Amino acid sequence: MPREYPQAPLVGVGAVVVRDGRVLLVRRARPPRQGEWSLPGGLQKLGETVFAAAIREVREETGIDARPVGIVDVVDMIDRDPDGRVRWHYTLVDVVAHWAAGEPVAGCDAAEATWVEAADVAGRVQWSETARIVARACEMLAEEEAGR
Repeated sequence: MPREYPQAPLVGVGAVVVRDGRVLLVRRARPPRQGEWSLPGGLQKLGETVFAAAIREVREETGIDARPVGIVDVVDMIDRDPDGRVRWHYTLVDVVAHWAAGEPVAGCDAAEATWVEAADVAGRVQWSETARIVARACEMLAEEEAGR
């Protein structure tokens, strides 16, 4: 199925990988949102769990190994062309994960990869949903830490 002008929504995963108060971001090398800073992620493959897809995408895009913690939220990214036709439609399952190993190196689908202080993410990303997801993921990790 084509990604642009699809006949049905595509399932994608994004990962909020956290290391010492910093969040892993990538600059997207391809549409949609090409050139923008975002979470590492991509399409889920048939037979692959959401967590496995998230960890695979993080590794492919950044070289980082991560350990999934939980699901943050599900977000729809729907973009219409000037005629009102759906040009892009992704149902995105966002996962929070702890850094396990590695340093960021841009891989497939990423022009750049870097760590950003969690407090600075909102000023770096263009899509407000990304900032909201990162903030919620950091809250989840703080709650997890407090429960230990």
